[in-house]
Amino acid sequence: MMSSTGAERTAKCVFLVAFCSVCQALQGGMLFPTESPSREVKDVSGLWRFRADLSPDRNRGFEQEWYKSPLAETGPVIDMPVPSSYNDITQDAKIRDFIGWVWYEKDVWVPARWIQDRGTRIVLRVGSAHYYSVLWVNGVKMTEHVGGHLPFEADIGSVLRQSSANPCRITIAVNNTLTLETLPPGTIQYMNDRTRYPAGYFVQNINFDFFNYAGIHRSVLLYTTPNAHIDDVTVETTFSDNIGLVSYNVSVLGSSKPAVKVTLSAQDGRCVASADGTRGVLKITDVNLWWPYLMHENPAYLYSMEVQATAEDGQTDFYTLPVGIRTVRVTNTQFLINNKPFYFHGVNKHEDADCLSPHRKTRFVFQIRGKGFDWPLLVKDFNLMKWMGANSFRTSHYPYAEEILQMADRHGIVIIDECPGVGIKDIRSFGNVSLAHHLTVMEELVRRDKNHPSVVMWSVANEPASEMQPAGFYFK
Repeated sequence: MMSSTGAERTAKCVFLVAFCSVCQALQGGMLFPTESPSREVKDVSGLWRFRADLSPDRNRGFEQEWYKSPLAETGPVIDMPVPSSYNDITQDAKIRDFIGWVWYEKDVWVPARWIQDRGTRIVLRVGSAHYYSVLWVNGVKMTEHVGGHLPFEADIGSVLRQSSANPCRITIAVNNTLTLETLPPGTIQYMNDRTRYPAGYFVQNINFDFFNYAGIHRSVLLYTTPNAHIDDVTVETTFSDNIGLVSYNVSVLGSSKPAVKVTLSAQDGRCVASADGTRGVLKITDVNLWWPYLMHENPAYLYSMEVQATAEDGQTDFYTLPVGIRTVRVTNTQFLINNKPFYFHGVNKHEDADCLSPHRKTRFVFQIRGKGFDWPLLVKDFNLMKWMGANSFRTSHYPYAEEILQMADRHGIVIIDECPGVGIKDIRSFGNVSLAHHLTVMEELVRRDKNHPSVVMWSVANEPASEMQPAGFYFK
């Protein structure tokens, strides 16, 4: 374990970056990367090179600038699958319980046409890394992100075009230290009894009932857009009798006066409504509503909305997203979906799952992927929920992968979308730094998930110390 001075330095580093990040307004939307006539997506997940910084203060990687050269030149590296948590991949207890900086690296071939076409944006997106991440491309720092469970990205085209070198080298440093200002919060406890613990020994204390898995938990993607591109889309829906109304708001960057056309199609491909402009309302006759599972004979009906934005130079960007038309309303006694009472008959989920050995003589439970995204596990979970008649779940205790919400949209499973505010028990976590970070996380969460018809509620915390007196949030 690192020394107490080193641990304090690590915790302080996370604290300072968190404080700086929340002082800046969030930039841009969080549209899920999809392919279209104007966009391409390249998944660069798989095996990455990995090294944990085992130095006493966990800071050697930054002192020696590991991001400036191939990671293997800095010391021994191992294979690490992405997405996955690194904790249970090896047989090394030091890796399983590691607190501090770990380093990931992969060489990626970028299509030459992407680099040669200066009208193309090249974006690198990390679906989730726990907890605090710094990203470099070819040794150049591109961005950093505070908080796990939510995506971050950077436009890397300018760096790639500075050099003809291909493949490009992606380096990501991830620190899983939890402090009183992180979400979820945690504390470092130093064990100073030298009769029982070695010098500098410490533990990461947490106030939640699940393992603090760490690493790059979701896919790492490269995707392209035109320079003038659709940055964000906001959809709100309602209906009256058999008429559905879809209000939309499109944000376009890189063009001062884009021509925007929005088209809504039914599942059979028929165009049912269209409009021009960055804002507008689509009117659908004989609307098919989005209903929860077991609440209607045709649940989870999704329309397809195509947004087309053309810049002054003729460059056109296309983005398509599913749209479920439904309403949510709460009275003093009922929760209503489409004006009908909805009863939450569901579960609290987690993104990790234990596996049971099938061998009759060695019945043991083991965990490998941690919180790494896993399609077979996701499909099995939804089959289990529908088999037992569940119609909803809460994303306890953090935001889940976007693919999980998309699955819920398609199957009519209602979601209570929870932020990572679990275990906020210490009075020292009730302060302006924590509040500002919490607000940033909630903004990222809502911006990412606002268009999912399955999401009907936001959960801002789980079992906080709400019994305490108001902690005196204030703004200067």
